[in-house]
Amino acid sequence: MNDIQCLSHTKWDCKYHVVWIPKYRRKRLYGQLRKSLGDVFHELARQRESRVLEGQQPDHVHMLISIPPKYGVSQVVGYMKGKSAIHRARTYLGQKKNYSGMSFWAREYFVSTVGADEEVVREYIRDQEKEDQGIEQLTLFK
Repeated sequence: MNDIQCLSHTKWDCKYHVVWIPKYRRKRLYGQLRKSLGDVFHELARQRESRVLEGQQPDHVHMLISIPPKYGVSQVVGYMKGKSAIHRARTYLGQKKNYSGMSFWAREYFVSTVGADEEVVREYIRDQEKEDQGIEQLTLFK
């Protein structure tokens, strides 16, 4: 998994495990919205010369993303959260303009660098949906 990439004066392999949640941790990522967000995240990452390598959206977003060193992680994550919230408001709420107070994502996020344990992180992200379904089934039977 040696994905060394190049800029004009730099060779790099910077990968991050990023997690963020919807505001108030409501389960808003189901149905049509959840399906379209994956494509939106890939396009937004491409606009910042980044690549989403793995992703899962059970009721929050888990993402393995490759970001070039010329961009800060907070810059790319903030861009993706902001633009995806605008996309949601325009597509699913029918708003033409952005109004203050219409936030979708919580302000916080988790980020961790990924090095030699990249395959472990990829597997963890893939298993998130299975894990969430198991927890939901357990709470249904209580």
